[in-house]
Amino acid sequence: MWIFSLYTMVDGIFVAHGVGSHALGAVNLSMPFVSLVFTIGILLATGTSTVLSLALGQGDKEKARNYFNQNLFVVIVLSLVLTAAVLLNLERVALFLGATGDLLPLVKEYVGIIACFSVFFTVSYNLEVQVKADGAPHVSTIGVLSCAIMNVVLDYVFVMHFHWGVWGAALATGLSQVTSTIVFVVYFLTHRETLRFGKFKFDLGAYRRIIPLGVSDGLSEFSNGFVIFLFNQIILSVIGEDALTSYTIISYVNTLVLMTMIGTAHGIQPLSSFHLGAGERPLCHRFLTYGVRLVAAAGLGFFLICQLFAGPIVGLFLESGDPLFDYTANALRLYSLSFLVMGFNVVISGFFTATEHPVPALTISFGRSLVLISGSLVALSTLFQDTGIWLSPLLSEGLCLVFTLCFLLWYFRSLKRAPASPEKSGA
Repeated sequence: MWIFSLYTMVDGIFVAHGVGSHALGAVNLSMPFVSLVFTIGILLATGTSTVLSLALGQGDKEKARNYFNQNLFVVIVLSLVLTAAVLLNLERVALFLGATGDLLPLVKEYVGIIACFSVFFTVSYNLEVQVKADGAPHVSTIGVLSCAIMNVVLDYVFVMHFHWGVWGAALATGLSQVTSTIVFVVYFLTHRETLRFGKFKFDLGAYRRIIPLGVSDGLSEFSNGFVIFLFNQIILSVIGEDALTSYTIISYVNTLVLMTMIGTAHGIQPLSSFHLGAGERPLCHRFLTYGVRLVAAAGLGFFLICQLFAGPIVGLFLESGDPLFDYTANALRLYSLSFLVMGFNVVISGFFTATEHPVPALTISFGRSLVLISGSLVALSTLFQDTGIWLSPLLSEGLCLVFTLCFLLWYFRSLKRAPASPEKSGA
């Protein structure tokens, strides 16, 4: 997740210096579509990873393989349908995202190229998650690292050397996803002990479990795109088009922080699901404790970095003499207050997904990433104008934490009320 976030930031740096800071606004207007593509991958990957990890924990490899291959087929079909729909309505999509004037052709270029590679985005993400469920997290790191390196190299060649602009940046991103997909495909072709490619029997009933479990994380990604869309529209109306550049830079930093929290949640999910399937619930709780401690430390660390080094961070994208430089640095300091709270909501929601409690997972995810942030953004921007915009994530994450802690209290109380089960105790 860190690698993904960092190469996304590098993508922005190349666009800013190779095309111009105004192009960052076009990239940011395109981000809701990129989030939609990832939503399809995450929705099915997380739920499938949970059910196949439970199957592996129960010793049923055949069922796990069937889930694995069926999911891959469904992901490919949905991605191709999305590609066709977008390419046939490209200008409408760009206009809907808020592109006008000089930004319209740039957004059309970026979205059009990303749409052509959407199947690689979704398949790569699914295989990355399943390879961890297969017991090979190092391969996940190798795949994402290869994607990052390829993206940086191609960004330099296409944007800085060939001067292909936003179109070149999108092409570099798409080809990098092809690279990681190849890495994961090679792994599953050469390591056939547990999960492997093969025929499958349609078990559509499995999606009654997979979709509710995946909706939580999928909604987080979709809502991330929706919130970017909402931020863009409010920024355009309250501050103006120039501030889109400021928000783009803040979004890159926010993505790094959010991916840290999501990566932690995804790290504990297959482990918790496996041990739950093996009847070792206390170990699931231990993984939750590890996750909470990690995101608490990470949130504090990111907050301090943004407070102390906001200028150098913004300087990666803007020259110090740029009129937006000081404004963006101050906005980043305000926005970073939300980093102190964000991780608790993400990790505890992920834990509920891993232990097959989709209702609290979905409620937390839906609350923090859509309902509460939308309400906070509208309310605070109305009351405090641009300052309210940058403080709205803090308010929404804080409100969501109240609900999260209530669900966690309910969970542990329900375990005490439940009849004793023959679960093994954690060592």
